Amino acid sequence: MAGGAVPPPTVSRALPCAGITGEGAQGASKSSFVFPDILDNSKVVSEECRRELTALFDHYYPIETDPQCPMEEKLPHMVEWWSRAHDLLCGQRIQRLQIAEVVRESGAMLREGYGAFFDTLHCHGIPLFIFSAGIGDILEEVIRQRGALHPNTHIVSNYMDFGDDGLLQGFKAPLIHIFNKNSSAAASYFQQLQGRTNVLLLGDSLGDLSMADGVPGVQNVLKIGFLNDKVEEQRECYLDSFDIVLERDETLGVVNGLLQHILCSGACGSAQGS
Repeated sequence: MAGGAVPPPTVSRALPCAGITGEGAQGASKSSFVFPDILDNSKVVSEECRRELTALFDHYYPIETDPQCPMEEKLPHMVEWWSRAHDLLCGQRIQRLQIAEVVRESGAMLREGYGAFFDTLHCHGIPLFIFSAGIGDILEEVIRQRGALHPNTHIVSNYMDFGDDGLLQGFKAPLIHIFNKNSSAAASYFQQLQGRTNVLLLGDSLGDLSMADGVPGVQNVLKIGFLNDKVEEQRECYLDSFDIVLERDETLGVVNGLLQHILCSGACGSAQGS
């Protein structure tokens, strides 16, 4: 999923910035912000469905993380994985009104430091763009219940489609999986970032590397990768792909420190130039 940032008016000319952060899915790994898969482990999903979802994970996750498998070969498997998982959930008669309760009962936590991160971006007028291959309704409700859902936040994800009876009947298009988080799913929003020449990108998957593709006029992208699973196997790929790699880091401490440095540097530069 990815989040955005843009400095205050006095800084924006010196440091026009947009942040993008990726959010994991299918319970595969810890994400840039969130927790294990809340819905899969809730009371609204039957034990049989949970076992089937686990079986899907056991089959497809090794394909997702296989460094020897070319991307073009992975794509159809990811579409199949997400589609089959969504079909299973649609058979659970999940009610719209249950979502908030499911999140409350899950005890889900955002990464340590999330409050400072969300609040800093909001206070400085920096757009936060979250690209999620998970379930948007769940992610949005978690952030809302933590008091961190500000107007500068935009989420592109797999949102549930409920019927007139309030029951889950499907998922809204387009399907967002781990490897298609790019402008094909967010072209209209990316146009609103015109003039944001710098992007701070946070991701926990190699699929998150393309999240800033399609943002018009981007000059600089600083990519921070959270490596949480299969660390030894994936370290080399992550180091080759991200500018900064954080191994087994469950906090936003480094990101918050970097963000403060960027904002202070931009403010000082504007003051010196005035």
